[in-house]
Amino acid sequence: MLAPPAWTPRQIVTELDKYIVGQHAAKRAVAIAIRNRWRRQQLPPDLRKDVTPKNIILIGPTGVGKTEIARRLAQLVGAPFVKVEATRFTEVGYVGRDVESIIRDLAEAGAVIVRQQMHAQVREQAQKRVREKLLDLLLPSSRREEYPEEAEETTPRRRISRSREKLAAQLDAGLLEDRIVTVEVPKKAEMPIFAAVGIDNLDSDLRHLFEQVLPRNTVSQDMPIREARKVLLEQETEALIDRAALAERTVELVENHGIVFLDEIDKICGPQSSHGPDVSRQGVQRDLLPIVEGTTVNSKYGPIRTDHILFVAAGAFHTAKPSDLMPELQGRFPIRVELSDLSREDFVRILTEPKHALTRQYAELLRTEGVDLTFTPDGIEALADIAYQVNRTHQNIGARRLHTVLEKVVEDISFEAPDLPDKQVVIDAAFVHRRLADILQREDLSKYIL
Repeated sequence: MLAPPAWTPRQIVTELDKYIVGQHAAKRAVAIAIRNRWRRQQLPPDLRKDVTPKNIILIGPTGVGKTEIARRLAQLVGAPFVKVEATRFTEVGYVGRDVESIIRDLAEAGAVIVRQQMHAQVREQAQKRVREKLLDLLLPSSRREEYPEEAEETTPRRRISRSREKLAAQLDAGLLEDRIVTVEVPKKAEMPIFAAVGIDNLDSDLRHLFEQVLPRNTVSQDMPIREARKVLLEQETEALIDRAALAERTVELVENHGIVFLDEIDKICGPQSSHGPDVSRQGVQRDLLPIVEGTTVNSKYGPIRTDHILFVAAGAFHTAKPSDLMPELQGRFPIRVELSDLSREDFVRILTEPKHALTRQYAELLRTEGVDLTFTPDGIEALADIAYQVNRTHQNIGARRLHTVLEKVVEDISFEAPDLPDKQVVIDAAFVHRRLADILQREDLSKYIL
């Protein structure tokens, strides 16, 4: 059975701690939910089908890590993942996206994972086929030009064999990488009615339908062997994949391990509209209910049951509360976790502890210009303090405030980096306050920092 690795809850939390500061309760909740999926797979089939996932609602202001927890979790366990905003959907018949497109998008994410796994399985065979195809492309133009002495041989088959052997030796030695060959590449046809928006902007299933109906001509393109090898490897690898197996394994992976992150679910809470079409609140909830509750959605890989897909919803719930959701929808999210606001100490940790902390990102970016950027402890504390104060006095956007503050601090360095005479730059508390001195005196800080 195709399945992501069996991580223990403790291992999952430890891995999430490398990228996300704090929010231990939320990490524990999602870790248990993922482990329960593995536990379910160990049950007898008759019991397994009745064990449904315990969906989760993450409650907390923006920028505290809700989306990052779900995204990192999906990357960690190798599960199909899709993030959608609940406000993008409306009732069928009104302008907006059909909620079933969530599952179709999830199927596409699952197909990418399965295709990568299947590519790895056939890559060695595909490389051999690419080598033979490159020799076929080289031989007609090279036999007479490079081996004129073979024209005197009496047996054409022997001449071709000897030429092929010599070319193969040169090809394996990397001596023909700049040789130009002609490769057939697919050319997508487009109907005039879609010329303005392009087929790629259509719904995934609709796009697939038109790709099947429209003619797919090929065009000849000249390119060096180093580029042709990549194109041919992709073509041959794709040709070796069993389409039926791809569809079957995609459906299996999505049904048993798919994760849907429903963001801004608080925006669809509220009383039913007393007049006009109800397309933004109760209507969206009614459309989401069957998907979360369990239904069958048709995709190009086959029908997908949503009974065991894990749904993680999130919202700030400033003006609403989870109990404002429809009772039926509430019942499908039994686990509720409240994420805490970020403190000044949290901002300091965010700048220093994560594996790819912001300070490290900026230092590595500028290192490409030969600039050695160093953040002192008091400089980091100054950055954290300013971000925390601005969040308290103005709009609280959580950790995202650090991006705007830090970008303002290093703006001049980033601009002057290629021409700086002194490549050693130290960002301490004095540097931070000097760069933000004018802004800090403004009454409306958010106007300039956000």
